[in-house]
Amino acid sequence: MIPTQRVPEVLTRARELVAPALRGAIERLSPELRPLAAYHLGWVDAKGVPSGGDGGKGVRQALAVLSAEAVGAAGSVGTPGAVAVELVHNFSLIHDDVIDEDSERRHRPTVWALFGIGRAVIVGDALLALAQQVVLDPEALDGEGTPAKARDGGARAARCIADATAAMIAGQALDMAFESVPGVDVAGCLAMEAGKTGALLGCAASIGAVLAGAPDSTAQALDTYGVELGLAFQAVDDLLGIWGDPVATGKPAWSDLRQRKKTLPVAAALAAGGPGSEELAEMLAAAQLDEPQIARAAQLVEQCGGRSAAREEAGRRLDSALAALERSDLVPSAAVELADVARFVVERDY
Repeated sequence: MIPTQRVPEVLTRARELVAPALRGAIERLSPELRPLAAYHLGWVDAKGVPSGGDGGKGVRQALAVLSAEAVGAAGSVGTPGAVAVELVHNFSLIHDDVIDEDSERRHRPTVWALFGIGRAVIVGDALLALAQQVVLDPEALDGEGTPAKARDGGARAARCIADATAAMIAGQALDMAFESVPGVDVAGCLAMEAGKTGALLGCAASIGAVLAGAPDSTAQALDTYGVELGLAFQAVDDLLGIWGDPVATGKPAWSDLRQRKKTLPVAAALAAGGPGSEELAEMLAAAQLDEPQIARAAQLVEQCGGRSAAREEAGRRLDSALAALERSDLVPSAAVELADVARFVVERDY
């Protein structure tokens, strides 16, 4: 798959900086769990043979590196935070695939589909525990020594990771609860998405600054940028979850509707009122939906304004994220790259 829009250079730069440390962290897992994590990250195939997968877009690790640079520190100061955030993110993906019964991710079988639910759950747990170990003991990543600022900020960074993980789990719980209720308003949907996606991006966007010893006010401004960016990110994900190209997204067409997810476009469409909203609500309440019905549901979401509402929300949250950067006293070059990443997130098609 070839992205249709330009990929910011910082995503490649951050990946090259963080990749060795991330591999070093995975090496700390037990021999039973290491191959599963490596498979999920795209480093090996099902038989353990090295493959060319890259494990995702790398937005979160880029934010962690940039947040250190934004307060005048070297990008390497943010590397332990980047690794920790990547580990938490991938813990959530592995568990989400189990919860959603998704058998494919990035055009390959998911961990649970290939290795079983029990092993998927335990490797996800291991990644979460490893994230805390990485920020509390960053020197163990490569054995070459870690900048003193990163060591001193370890406790603050661990708190950042813990708080973001708790918010993310609460958001996931809400997301699951929403599947069994007839309707969810837009405010409730956004509150869920602020936890499920916004909290971890807020942590990613501030953890490098935390490790660099930046003042709380600066770290908070970067966190605000990240949370707003997370809501924009999720709005785009919600659009792709219904109308995304399966070749680009690696998931089936209309995947969110198949699972009755009350994502932002759906919530906005249900709130619009009228015959279309009523028909959509009835369809989503049905025990089963066949392919023509799922296609009709997607059509109704668009007709009721759900697609345009999600696009508008993504734009509003992008504006809010950029405004948070403008209010902060950051290194100009890093601020420009943070803005570049934010625009990429909203314009992406995968």
